[in-house]
Amino acid sequence: MLSDLKLVIRLQEIDNRLRDLGREIAALPKHIAEIEKKLVSHERKLEADRAALAANQKERKKCDGDIQAQDQKISKLKDQMLQAKTNDQYRAFQNEIEFCQNEIRKSEDRILELMNESEPLDKNVKAAEAALKAEKTEVEAEKGLARERTAVDQKAAQELNTERAALVAGITPATYKNYERIRKGRRGIAVAEAVDGRCSACNMIIRLQFFQDLKKGDQIMSCESCQRILYYNPPVALEELTGEAAGAVQQ
Repeated sequence: MLSDLKLVIRLQEIDNRLRDLGREIAALPKHIAEIEKKLVSHERKLEADRAALAANQKERKKCDGDIQAQDQKISKLKDQMLQAKTNDQYRAFQNEIEFCQNEIRKSEDRILELMNESEPLDKNVKAAEAALKAEKTEVEAEKGLARERTAVDQKAAQELNTERAALVAGITPATYKNYERIRKGRRGIAVAEAVDGRCSACNMIIRLQFFQDLKKGDQIMSCESCQRILYYNPPVALEELTGEAAGAVQQ
């Protein structure tokens, strides 16, 4: 096979791998951003649950304060009632005391409602705190794996770029220029294998004479349909495979 053809075939393999690595490297930060966004939403939910529980406790405290204030007022009214000089004054004090007692009952009823409401709120907060703690641990672990994966991908990309540069240096400038032109115009795929008499990229049938010339591998030939550089990879005979296997067993 022509040297330039061998080199552009390998160049295409490298470019395909670099493209995949680039996508993976670019996708990892997005993935981290997504899981962090999800974590933030859970943190906000926990904050809302905590706020609801705090509001519940605050209202209960207020109700307790109202009851104490009404008790103190009743105590004063009773002292004043002892000094009442007329029945009208006495009844007025009684009415005020009854009003205060009703306010106390309202506050006590509200405290019972708040206590019933606080139990599930407290459970929600505790469950959310535990779940968030576990999720934060998972997120940090996943971020660590992502950083490791990115480092591995970047190292692989660096090595491939080094190999690519060496390949480009060995390719005829005209062939490389043609390769780059096709690659940019064909979504990154400039080289395709001829399989079963068809171009594996565009799936168009190759003319018989063209296919025969392609099999020789002594020139750069392009698909007459999609213009990609074509190459033919001859099948390995069964006898060759058997011979290789036997040789491996003997060794």
